[in-house]
Amino acid sequence: MGLFGIILSLLLLMYLAYRGINVLILAPILSLLAVLLSGNIPVLATYTQVFMKALGNYLITYFPLFMLGAIFGKLMADSGSARAIAEWCVRKLGAHNAVVAIVLSCAILTYGGVSLFVVAFAVYPIAAALFRRSDIPKRFIPAAIALGSFTFTMTALPGTPAIQNAIPMPYFGTTPFAAPVFGTFAALIMFFGGVYWLRFRIARSGARGEGYGTHPRVSADSDLAQDASLPSFAVAIAPTVLVIVLNAVLTYLIIPNLDTSYLAEARYGETDVTKVRGIWAIIVALVASILLLIVLNRSRLQHLKDSINTGTMGSLLPVFNTSSEVGYGAVIASLPAFAVVRDAVLNVSSNPLISVAVATNVLAGITGSASGGMSIALQTLGEQFNQLAIENGISPGLMHRVTALSSGGFDALPHNGAVITLLAICGLTHRESYFDIFICAVLIPVFATICVIILGSMVF
Repeated sequence: MGLFGIILSLLLLMYLAYRGINVLILAPILSLLAVLLSGNIPVLATYTQVFMKALGNYLITYFPLFMLGAIFGKLMADSGSARAIAEWCVRKLGAHNAVVAIVLSCAILTYGGVSLFVVAFAVYPIAAALFRRSDIPKRFIPAAIALGSFTFTMTALPGTPAIQNAIPMPYFGTTPFAAPVFGTFAALIMFFGGVYWLRFRIARSGARGEGYGTHPRVSADSDLAQDASLPSFAVAIAPTVLVIVLNAVLTYLIIPNLDTSYLAEARYGETDVTKVRGIWAIIVALVASILLLIVLNRSRLQHLKDSINTGTMGSLLPVFNTSSEVGYGAVIASLPAFAVVRDAVLNVSSNPLISVAVATNVLAGITGSASGGMSIALQTLGEQFNQLAIENGISPGLMHRVTALSSGGFDALPHNGAVITLLAICGLTHRESYFDIFICAVLIPVFATICVIILGSMVF
């Protein structure tokens, strides 16, 4: 019954999340359902001492990243910087490179720390105008935005401030720049593979005489002309560049040379700098970039207080959703029957890279969340994966990168919240656009992960 309870709980989590019920309430209820079906295990003690403790620990570690990222994204949108960057890419690449222009616009913004939801809202009107002008079917816009927003810049490119790149750091003692060569290799596969696919599909549709189609113009439909109120490209891009550059400088030059011996004290968690330097670097980089963004765009941020408040409040639901999923994973891992699941995952292969990839992809697919699936996988099996990597002589950085890459595969199944929101923004349906999203945001990233695993296994 214990194993049945775990499986039933996971299936209900996937189904009910797809039906629109928030995981914030689903996670504790369904984790306790698994507890009830596991026999003589105290329910309330499990809730307060296991679920809530894991939720709280996750919040302590990652809340600053969620909050600062949300504020940064809101300020980029309200200052017009996000739109300025997107329009600059479109003007430079031209209408004949519509797909590449949109993908790169989204990639620059997300790699610079802007939320994919902010990117979708900022880039969609520009993409609609560009695709209309080029007579490219509108149904390809969501896949182009997805390719640039939640594939290679979220999980592959070294140094990305995305939460998916931060979560593995405490488990493997790594930095945001873990396995840079492997990450860049995967990013190139995703970018060129996705662009090739979309160009192929657009050419096929053009040969059939299919054009943009009859769609109403959105209220913010851009004519691709530079708005006088927008910042220049240099001003717009400066904060995003600072995020990446300062992140690297802090990670490799400043923090390692600081005297951090005090971290060994009990009041600082009896840890060492390798466990926290990645998070420290991202926090400082985001704070500095937010300050620079405000200074450069103060005249455009007419309601600065409202922007900061809105960004702060906008971070609460995502961080609590993910924290609840971590709590769910902790409860499941505490059940006696989980030993069967654990052994099955760890015995998928003697190669820990394959094991962590399977576990993360499956859980990301079930939860419909890259960060949620990865968090559950690492919460339940992180120590075992790290130990297996050490025993097999596999670099912690490669484990980090494969884990992050795996979170960005099956997460983009139809019930994923980002997919649903993106289609809503574009005014399209799953039937019209999801197939190409699946190829660009699921199939190609999974293929890239497999390539990294094969290459990494040959190297180590």
